Amino acid sequence: MRFSVPSLICNAVSSIFLIWYSADGRSEIAAWACVLAAVSLFVYQSLDAIDGKQARRTNSSTPLGELFDHGCDSLSTVFVVIGLNVATLVGERPELMFLSVFLSYSMFYLAHWQTYVSGTLRFGLLDVTEAQWSITICYLITALFGTSFWREQIPVYFPFFDLEWRYIPVFLLVGCSLMAAYSNLGVILNGGAGRNGSTVADSSVIFPFLPLLLAIGPACAIAYKSKQEIFLRHPALFALTFGMVAAKTTNRLIVAHMTRSEMKLWDSAFLAPALLMGNQYFDALLSEHVILWICLVFVTFDLLWYSYCICREICDALRIDCFHITPKLTAASSHVKAH
Repeated sequence: MRFSVPSLICNAVSSIFLIWYSADGRSEIAAWACVLAAVSLFVYQSLDAIDGKQARRTNSSTPLGELFDHGCDSLSTVFVVIGLNVATLVGERPELMFLSVFLSYSMFYLAHWQTYVSGTLRFGLLDVTEAQWSITICYLITALFGTSFWREQIPVYFPFFDLEWRYIPVFLLVGCSLMAAYSNLGVILNGGAGRNGSTVADSSVIFPFLPLLLAIGPACAIAYKSKQEIFLRHPALFALTFGMVAAKTTNRLIVAHMTRSEMKLWDSAFLAPALLMGNQYFDALLSEHVILWICLVFVTFDLLWYSYCICREICDALRIDCFHITPKLTAASSHVKAH
């Protein structure tokens, strides 16, 4: 926990710098911002791995550490995927940016869905570590050659279309996501670890699809029906808002797995897409850009407040401090204290 939160903050801040330079996903980005993003992602990956080993070394592994680990990963996924898309100018192909962003959100949720079903978090041949290294390389390429590099065509002949370099990260992401989806769905559909093939909470293995649908589904309708072209004009802001909704939904699934309890369908985070859809229903009475900012602020606060409350409950139940390792007395030291 000591390492996860600071490294997540570094990762998020470096990605925000990328978004600041290219909120539309089409603008040039300073080389230093890309180098900072690459270094931050490397640091995040390293500290994320060290955190678990530190907890086992100090005998301080708790459910709170598991929640912090996966919760930080859910947020990191949001920032890193958006950062990758703006750094490689995928925003100039909005349909590809939409696909890569929301597919990434869904695949992270799917990984924890199969964990909720089987009771075990499984990793594939090509997984998070390989993806993070690939993204780090993309950041460094942008820093060295500029964002215009991604517009250049690959010097290989393709019979039906000209392939630009920016398509490579998207194709790799989609390909790995489809492989992971095939593996995870196979686990889910083969039955779970609970009674009669149910989840660890003895609930339906299919039900977690509905919260995911409520988190991601409205984004498709809002982007398609927007008269003010909200996604085309503000793709990073749009992706960040729905990324927070997806992260909150994923965190609820993680908590449901940890507590072996049934996941509820409705969540307060769904008020954000409901507000956007309601505004569209009344022919955009207010600027969709303004509403999108309001939704981002609301769902970010909602996620942080939910995380705080869950962490507080776990700390109170286990009688531990969130960021402090309580020394455990040995039998010898206990005997000395007693005398």
